[in-house]
Amino acid sequence: MSKILRSDTKASAAGGKLKTMNLQVFVMLAAIVAIMLFFTLTTEGSYLSARNISNLLRQTAITGILAVGMVFVIISAEIDLSVGSMMGLLGGVAAIFDVWLGWPLPLTIAVTLALGMLLGAWNGWWVAYRKVPSFIVTLAGMLAFRGILIGLTNGTTISPTSAAMSQIGQSYLPGGVGFGIGVVGLALFVGLQWRRRAKRLRLGLAVPTPVGNITRQAMTAILVLAAIYLLNDYRGVPTPVLMLVALMLAGLFMATRTAFGRRIYAIGGNIDAARLSGVNVERTKLAVFAINGLMVAIAGLILSSRLGAGSPSAGNIAELDAIAACVIGGTSLAGGIGSVAGAVMGAFIMASLDNGMSMLDVPTFWQYIVKGSILLLAVWMDTATKKRV
Repeated sequence: MSKILRSDTKASAAGGKLKTMNLQVFVMLAAIVAIMLFFTLTTEGSYLSARNISNLLRQTAITGILAVGMVFVIISAEIDLSVGSMMGLLGGVAAIFDVWLGWPLPLTIAVTLALGMLLGAWNGWWVAYRKVPSFIVTLAGMLAFRGILIGLTNGTTISPTSAAMSQIGQSYLPGGVGFGIGVVGLALFVGLQWRRRAKRLRLGLAVPTPVGNITRQAMTAILVLAAIYLLNDYRGVPTPVLMLVALMLAGLFMATRTAFGRRIYAIGGNIDAARLSGVNVERTKLAVFAINGLMVAIAGLILSSRLGAGSPSAGNIAELDAIAACVIGGTSLAGGIGSVAGAVMGAFIMASLDNGMSMLDVPTFWQYIVKGSILLLAVWMDTATKKRV
């Protein structure tokens, strides 16, 4: 009898988490639809033009990649305030390698990525092994990295980057290639979904109805193929968007299909219980910050490539956009709760607001007020949801 009660309790808890997650997804989707409808009407349809959607997705790519790294840091109950300055520094260093030193592109990319992991690991070492609060460590990094960038560049813009370097952030996939990748990706997605459903049925776990599965998959396919068709109507799928999708999928796999991902959630949920369960907390946190540094390096390369230069002001307050994207996407600042897909959706919401308000020539101060208000609302909703559950 006690076993039945325990299983019922677990099932109800899982059901509660599932309902909360579905509610968050619904709220984010509703927010995206509302934002796009509002700006489409106020810009007389220009907001949904192929050119603007392409620009919007390119804007999303940088914040989204930062959010992919940041979400794991926040899930582990830490924070990183240095990612904006680190992105500017790594992008500036890549520009120095490319413009001043004339390095070949593969070497520039490899060294920049290695430096990103090293800087991330530096933050992680202080947090994990020296027990300095991550807020202080990364606040110090935010100041130090910006100072190093200004010192290396002498406060001047390093430009122009080479044609090869510019391809990272400014190139587009040919139309046929974009459609081909989309179709293959959708086929893999559908196959994995049905495989997961079959596995859950074998284990006696709850699954959605077949009609629900088919409907969700059909809607996903329509949205993806429609987006690719629209982007092809302009120049094609932007390369940074393809990078974001690849990194998002890698992050989803790591979070849901690996022991390392489960350790991150365990540490954020209850660090003492995780340690007693045999999790090496220090090593895991160090790895999380190193991965975050790698994501920042990729975003820095894309930013410098897109700008065609390394700027001493690049990446200014980008850390706030990344944190806001994670929180809007359902990540709890208390740790233990969050998803990569939600963080990327949050980044898209932030980019949609930026893009729409810029098209309407909304004053900068109002843009900051709106974004701050939305962040506050997202945190309040997260707190209210937890209280109900």
